[in-house]
Amino acid sequence: MRLVKLGLASVNTTVGAFASNVDLALGLAKRMAAEDVTVGLFQEQLVGGYPPEDLVQWQGFIEAQWTELLRFAAETASARALFAIGVAIAQGGLRYNCAALVAGGKVVGLVPKEKLPTYNVFYEGRTFSRGYPGQDELHRGLVPFGDRVFTFDFGTVAAEVCEDIWSGDGPMRRRCYSGAELVLNLSASPFRVGVLSTRRELIATRASDHQCTVAYANAVGANDGLIFDGGGFVNQNGRPLLEAPRFQEGLATCVVDLDRTSRLRSENSTWRSDREAYAREAGRVAERVVPASVFSTRRDRLAYPTPRGKSFFLPFAEARRPLREEACEEILDALALGVGDYFEKTRAFRCIGVALSGGRDSLLTLLIAHRYAKRARPNDPGSLLHTFYMPTRYSSEGTRAAAETIARELGASFQVLSIDDAFEREREAALKMLGPGGKLTPITEQNIQARLRAQRMWNWANSSGGLFLQTGNMSEKAVGYTTIGGDLMGALAVIANVPKTVVMVLLEHLRERTGYQGIAQVVARPAGPELAPNQVGEDELMPFPVLDACFYLFAGEKPQPAEMVQALAEMFPEVGAQALQGHVEKFVRLFQQSIYKWVQSPLALHIGNLDLDRERALQLPVVQARWPGH
Repeated sequence: MRLVKLGLASVNTTVGAFASNVDLALGLAKRMAAEDVTVGLFQEQLVGGYPPEDLVQWQGFIEAQWTELLRFAAETASARALFAIGVAIAQGGLRYNCAALVAGGKVVGLVPKEKLPTYNVFYEGRTFSRGYPGQDELHRGLVPFGDRVFTFDFGTVAAEVCEDIWSGDGPMRRRCYSGAELVLNLSASPFRVGVLSTRRELIATRASDHQCTVAYANAVGANDGLIFDGGGFVNQNGRPLLEAPRFQEGLATCVVDLDRTSRLRSENSTWRSDREAYAREAGRVAERVVPASVFSTRRDRLAYPTPRGKSFFLPFAEARRPLREEACEEILDALALGVGDYFEKTRAFRCIGVALSGGRDSLLTLLIAHRYAKRARPNDPGSLLHTFYMPTRYSSEGTRAAAETIARELGASFQVLSIDDAFEREREAALKMLGPGGKLTPITEQNIQARLRAQRMWNWANSSGGLFLQTGNMSEKAVGYTTIGGDLMGALAVIANVPKTVVMVLLEHLRERTGYQGIAQVVARPAGPELAPNQVGEDELMPFPVLDACFYLFAGEKPQPAEMVQALAEMFPEVGAQALQGHVEKFVRLFQQSIYKWVQSPLALHIGNLDLDRERALQLPVVQARWPGH
């Protein structure tokens, strides 16, 4: 047996906090050493934090990372473990996103990322350069840099970075054909709904295809609007061995027998013949051997990894939550992490404020903030939260009661501050600006109310050091059912990428789990902004399930409007083809003319691939003709 203990670390880093990021890693490295870990794996860009974006163009940002990497190496010299840690370096005037291998107090190798994503939320091709097959250089005249495998006393290792594993034509194949048995993937993969099962299947496929052991460690925490859910996997030749916890910092370990990987390779005739053909055509990746006399690991105290259920033939009986419940908890955990890290890492805020309307969106935003507050102040989470109800003549007693009830249940402060007098003054001022005969439109009167509330929230935030949370959802943002300078405003948009139908499901999930009467009171009423008499959102727009389906189809699948109608007819036969045709035409028109609003909205938390953030996901020109169907 060739037993190796693998340690997967998840560290909540901050971009540019080089010393504190490495301090966190050192704490986990010391734990690994105490637990006889052979190979410790950290995340992509651990030293500098991720995403660094254009900061990598500053030489000082790069140089500081090398200094801290050397400190990490020096302080782990006695650990008798190999560590892989993410770092940005400058080589030949270019910037590279690298996996650094550290052993015995030295950086023994640097492997640059080859597949640089420049899609969706990623911009790496803008700032970093790509590694390439056969690249073989020295960094600072001493450290091997490029396309290499590394042999230690326990076996041969390949390192790679995040996106490299997502490509079937990534470096894993040639490195495994060149002898690598253990592949270390350092990742900073953002959370998206449903991504866990995709990662799990991907890693199992790569480990099976290349007949290797794959260890994968992911970043945890949030920077700006990107949320990283952490966790990690170990998979040996297609067999899952470890799945690390998510949404928390920490360490997970398991023991593997690399002799099993070697044996399965020798038994798999297809893999052997593919390797032979590849070797004839492409040759081998360069290898660096680190002699045991220079560095050796400690493995004498490791025990053979026996199955949890004490059966080699049957899987362990593990209770799992229903998929819908699991998805709800993932979304809530991700958004709470996003709020908390933005609040803490910016170091600009002392408390959190929410303008409660008594409606669904502001309620969910408050509940997410409270979820974070329970972690930050477990003995008194409500002390971190301040809520404000700002009614006008159109506000109902029902929404006020619901807002007051949930604030009381959460222990948050609650104030009622009418804006009706200010509403009248602003109406009169606007009429004077229009001149004789001028008349305010109904939309203007609604927007005045929204803007007054936002102005008051900003005034409170400026004076209290409060984080003013924007409460709008993705569905209404997509069609411009929001007010610039009003409910579109805030310092952080918490649910701006959560569709309205998902908002409703999350609230029902939380109502069942918590029993809060405030949630029950809110969901018992039709959804509407209460900016005009008897206002109901679905009456002014369309049924929310149809709206969300329109958004997914048009923004995600990108069909023609006629094709959208056809697809929607299968989903909603009760609505009728003529009504669906009208809904599609309305959605496309509103969607296109509302893009100018998106670019003025605050930073938003990302949980999907269709997020309405022009600098992150769905990038569309503000000025465009209404082209569908023409």
